[in-house]
Amino acid sequence: MPSNRYRNDSFTMGLPPFAGAVRAIILVSTAIYVLILLSNAFAPSLGQMLIGLGVLSADTVLHGQVWRLLTYGFINVDPLNFVLSMAGVYFLGSAVQGAIGSRRFAELYISSLVVAAALGCLISLVGPVGNGPAYGAGPATNAILMAFFLLYRNQSIMIFPLPIQIPAKYIVIFTAAIEVAYLLLSRFALFYLVLLSGLLAGYFWFSVRMSQRGSRQPAMGLGRGLSDRMYAVAPARREPFLARMKNGYHRWKRRRMAKKFEVYMRKHDRSVYFDEHGNYKGHEITEEEKKADGDSKGGWVN
Repeated sequence: MPSNRYRNDSFTMGLPPFAGAVRAIILVSTAIYVLILLSNAFAPSLGQMLIGLGVLSADTVLHGQVWRLLTYGFINVDPLNFVLSMAGVYFLGSAVQGAIGSRRFAELYISSLVVAAALGCLISLVGPVGNGPAYGAGPATNAILMAFFLLYRNQSIMIFPLPIQIPAKYIVIFTAAIEVAYLLLSRFALFYLVLLSGLLAGYFWFSVRMSQRGSRQPAMGLGRGLSDRMYAVAPARREPFLARMKNGYHRWKRRRMAKKFEVYMRKHDRSVYFDEHGNYKGHEITEEEKKADGDSKGGWVN
């Protein structure tokens, strides 16, 4: 009789871990955004000065203000764009960070901002394009989307409020198409030029950094699921996608509980051991236990 273990794909799952470079980026970006909001509300001249010093424009960069190649990514004005960008960093970024590590994720984020800005400024030299300012974390979020696709080619993403899962490749294509349309409608404004360049920056970074020996993880065919990469645990093979998400979360939670139990037992002068998946492996037998059990060498009953 076939098992219906995974038939019900509806479940309540915790959010991805808020840790590493993802947490640092979101906290720094939020702090700067709150500072800009408060400055615009109570000291408009200060707020405009902060925005003016941080946004990207081709002319200022060509005149030596190269810090703008990075700072524009932390200057956010529109609340909706800010929330959507940080949501992309959190949800997609957590999955990418779980696969490549926190240090490389920070490298991806920073380098994609700089490369996308540099491409936009260079393109502005060839004709009457690249006008206006550019700002926001959109290019870095696009780079994260591209890295997500290159890591998880067969995975799908559920975009709220649509109740369906969309393959990652179609989301990349749709994002690029929308941004090309805005680029044409704005007559090649620098904002959309840099935003679109974020996808290229993510592809370039992945091609260079993840092509090194031992760096790139297979994107398909080896049974590594999205959630288990996100939570850095080994997945079960041939599970449905939603089941892998749920089981990956529970494995990660079990590892945390095992670490807490180890700390608790050490405070009571006892040592217990768990493997990398949170499974109990045994404990040290004290002298009192040896005397009580005679010559027995068995461990606890788990």
